[in-house]
Amino acid sequence: MLKKKRESKRKTVFEPQESSASKQRKINQTGQQHTHKQKPQTPRSPSQRSNNRDTEENVDQGDNSAAKSPSKVKTFPKKAPEEHEDHGRPFIKTSSLFRNNPEIPDVLSPAVNQVKEKVFTSNMFEELNLHPHLVATLHKVLNVTSMTSVQKKTIPLLMSGKDAVVRSQTGSDYPYSLKVTHCIYSFQPFTWIVPGVLMGGEKRKAEKARLRKGINVLISTPGRLVDHIKNTLSIAFSAVRWLILDEADRTLDLGFEKDLTVILNALNATGLARQNVLLSATLTEGLSRLASISMKEPVTIHVSEGSEETVEACPQAAPQALSDSYVVPERLQQHVVVVPSKLHLVCLAAFILAKCKFEQRQKLIVFISSCEAVEFLLTLFTAILCEKPSTTSTKHTSASLNFYRLHGNMRQEVRHYVSSPVIMIVKDVAARGLDLPQVTWIVQYNPPVSAVEYVHRVGRTARIGAQGSSLLFLTPSEMAFVDVLANHNISLSEMKMEDILANLMKDERFKGRGKWDSKRSAAAFEQEVRERATVLQTDFENYVHANNESLQTAKCALQSFLRAYTTYPSSLKHIFHIRSLHLGHAAKSFGLRDAPQGLGSSITTNPANSKDSKKGKDKAKRYCKFSAIGQ
Repeated sequence: MLKKKRESKRKTVFEPQESSASKQRKINQTGQQHTHKQKPQTPRSPSQRSNNRDTEENVDQGDNSAAKSPSKVKTFPKKAPEEHEDHGRPFIKTSSLFRNNPEIPDVLSPAVNQVKEKVFTSNMFEELNLHPHLVATLHKVLNVTSMTSVQKKTIPLLMSGKDAVVRSQTGSDYPYSLKVTHCIYSFQPFTWIVPGVLMGGEKRKAEKARLRKGINVLISTPGRLVDHIKNTLSIAFSAVRWLILDEADRTLDLGFEKDLTVILNALNATGLARQNVLLSATLTEGLSRLASISMKEPVTIHVSEGSEETVEACPQAAPQALSDSYVVPERLQQHVVVVPSKLHLVCLAAFILAKCKFEQRQKLIVFISSCEAVEFLLTLFTAILCEKPSTTSTKHTSASLNFYRLHGNMRQEVRHYVSSPVIMIVKDVAARGLDLPQVTWIVQYNPPVSAVEYVHRVGRTARIGAQGSSLLFLTPSEMAFVDVLANHNISLSEMKMEDILANLMKDERFKGRGKWDSKRSAAAFEQEVRERATVLQTDFENYVHANNESLQTAKCALQSFLRAYTTYPSSLKHIFHIRSLHLGHAAKSFGLRDAPQGLGSSITTNPANSKDSKKGKDKAKRYCKFSAIGQ
């Protein structure tokens, strides 16, 4: 009996979780075992020595004195752990990914009537009486013959000189460029269109030189334009005829209201009449406020299904029906997967492998909440997932993985190299204005801060009638966000975490202890999937803990994630609150074996490189002390 009791304690991490009553009986029995004579035990293999406690504290199982005091636990040793070869990798104790996780309920997405917009019409550009050279360029150079729905409605109104607020799905709202180009073509004498760009990260001296030479189409970010208004004498607005604000609502959200005021005052000082156009995929209160200060009796234009007439809107507020219902591309397939925090990292890795390694012509954009986390995941995935597969495996052909990054802390010259990546890990800087060709999947690894931001993120795919898909990661405590999206007529279909993890069966680098037989039972298949997920997590943790630099990088990424988590608006705090996070499980998703103690004060970041608010930092410091032990 005693031998059976001792053997029952040596279960691997992949076996089903025991009941609390069974665990209590084992604790009681362990306390009695020291009164009996111990028999010599045969050494266990590395797989048998896997940690069967769902905690990041390690028990010295080779010390017989530990059996005499089951409550005495040794902390993780500072020296390098003993290595054991297991499929060519050092063996490191990794706590179970599949124990002590919150229950994952089924996603019950409410039935909604999704707002639809017809992208293309049968109408030709020749019908609009545009300049012949412009129409010829559309046909021969851009291979565009028919108008989109928003172009059909907007261009005639813009040709009449009215101010307009235009809402349409992402990728289809460029009627203003045709109107401006047509008007420039119509000027006498007309020579050539000279465009220019002003933006942060470029050299001011080169920009000033371009301004002195003359520009008739100026594209600029608000901050850099204000800089030149104050410091460049050669900039003049005496001939400005049009002001177009793209992504106007986000411009206000980012705190550019004062800059816009400076720009508008500089334009108004000339005394010349101009036409103003505001464009966005969503109509918000901020957009209405901007329209009220920059436009005169604007017309609101939208092309929602069932709305054949242009909507005349009061400039003080957007129509309530339009602001509540958001439009996503019609050919966009939207999915959600519910994943416990501990499994986030391996689940994302399995999804990337499935789409970009074992499928063809897939391109992913993965949205992350912080710059530090973007850098961390880029380095981690490049090191672990990009390794060459075993040469002995010929079952599956695979493509190479190419990871890129994009966030606001990158230098401008570095951003220019990001052209057509296979996998791009990005922050929300890429949620708008980014038009990468043939993006097939949008993965929101960290949920957006609003339904508006969700719409703009998924708008990076399925552009202008193309087909695309999106996947939103949520933890069980965040599932109410599905209802928030449903309130804006956005419906998601569930993708099962188990189905994503099953893709690890295609990669022999992460195989478990034994030989896999496809004829075995479904339970054995699930066991093998769990083993492979744990092998992959072990590889991640081994890399993170290999040296102090990689360890500090992971801790810094975890801290930045926690800071970002505190910045969700008050209307979503009941869903995304840092008190609902299990910090040890969150640490696991960054390859850490435990949640660092004093996380808020022990990890320091460069304030110049951090755009998170001081309020978020203070909250992170206050809440990060809830859990000292990871699991």
